[in-house]
Amino acid sequence: MTAVFDPTPKPPVEILAALSLLCPEVVRDIEQNWNAPVSDYARHLWRPVARPASGPAIAARSILREVLHQRLGVIMQPEEIDKALEEFEHRPVIQSGLHCLLLMDRITFDALLLAWLGAVENGLSAFICFMGTTMTMETIGREGPGWLDVGDDKVNLFGMGRHKLCRKSACAAGPVTLNKRALEAVGDETDGSRWLGTLLASQDKVFGTAADALTALNEDLVANWDRSGMALPVFIDDRLAASAVARHLEYDGSLLSRLLIEPARRQRLERALQEAASSPFGRFLPNATAYFWGIREERVRKLVLENGHLIEPDRPHGLSIPFERPHLKQALLDGVLLPNLFLMFLVLAILPRVRVVGGLRQIGYVALFHSILLAVLDESVPEERDLAAELQVRENAWGTRVIDEKISVREQLAGLPDRALFPDLLRQYRLRTFAETTDDLKLVRENTRWRKLGLAEIKAT
Repeated sequence: MTAVFDPTPKPPVEILAALSLLCPEVVRDIEQNWNAPVSDYARHLWRPVARPASGPAIAARSILREVLHQRLGVIMQPEEIDKALEEFEHRPVIQSGLHCLLLMDRITFDALLLAWLGAVENGLSAFICFMGTTMTMETIGREGPGWLDVGDDKVNLFGMGRHKLCRKSACAAGPVTLNKRALEAVGDETDGSRWLGTLLASQDKVFGTAADALTALNEDLVANWDRSGMALPVFIDDRLAASAVARHLEYDGSLLSRLLIEPARRQRLERALQEAASSPFGRFLPNATAYFWGIREERVRKLVLENGHLIEPDRPHGLSIPFERPHLKQALLDGVLLPNLFLMFLVLAILPRVRVVGGLRQIGYVALFHSILLAVLDESVPEERDLAAELQVRENAWGTRVIDEKISVREQLAGLPDRALFPDLLRQYRLRTFAETTDDLKLVRENTRWRKLGLAEIKAT
């Protein structure tokens, strides 16, 4: 009997096998869109999501809508806000995995572009992007929020000395102004029309924090790159998540209040976190602080929970906040605390039933956060039993570095038409398949965490 040859390219089996150990929902997305245009993959990620059904999920969605409404009120007219929230109710998706960087950063630009494609292909007027702000202004040598990557050089964006850059965090460093002299020194005529002029238009502004500056500048850049306004990015960050957590903590009967404040529930939560950390998937978990980050002297600080207080380890004069609902709530509202990643994804995605689109590490730890929440629910309580049933469907997707151009953003922009950069890229990515864009999942194959997980599975079998 003659074998039938199937010429249709398929994704690498061994990579999908590794991903499926923790994220089968991500594998399904890849398989369904392997030979489709990457714009179709983006459309797929922004597809509808079932509305919350359980009491805790409905309450969490209501809180999220309220804090989003406040954020939208800063950048939209009332009728636009209503439209954006109604769209979000039907297609609740957040592009995450972005650090608080100017969109001239290649990975940040490419991730935002995928989100923009998803929004446009679904006819959305706006889409939500989460940008993490707990990073320091300089992470490693001349990288981080304090630096502007122009391809062949890096510019000190705010003119802040490197001693300060590595000791201040994006969400707290401020007030800041742009380094006008350094910006003017790097540009040419093409840069002026595509990005430099947009930045220099804000040269005389004083921003409260570096995060505020980067958000405002990114909004201006997108407005210049897409003059048609096909889809508006709404940038949110840890501070909006802090507002959401504070709203959850207003009520002693909320699920989050019970998990954090009731000793038996918190002990069960801590045990689930420890078990996840010691599992074969533990390398995905970020566990640098206890539930919250502290902010002191323009720097994000690690906290530990000791004797009923959140404190800075080995700093007797550092932060000390009683681990009690009113104190935690007020510290979140005052900007003294920020939620860690577990709490952040809980209030922004897992509880309100929002699909979160992120990077290769994020898809791992979001899946773990999801399983941790399932492990700590008390199914003798009807509303928690209903939530457990709802959580059988996981809304978790890969979207950061799916588009992964190897040239700088400055080079990418140089060949594109003025004022219609994103629409032109839309035409390009309607012609390039997911398989081509990801180079047959090369990034996953080279990722240390996923490669080790795959090797461990091979040995086990």
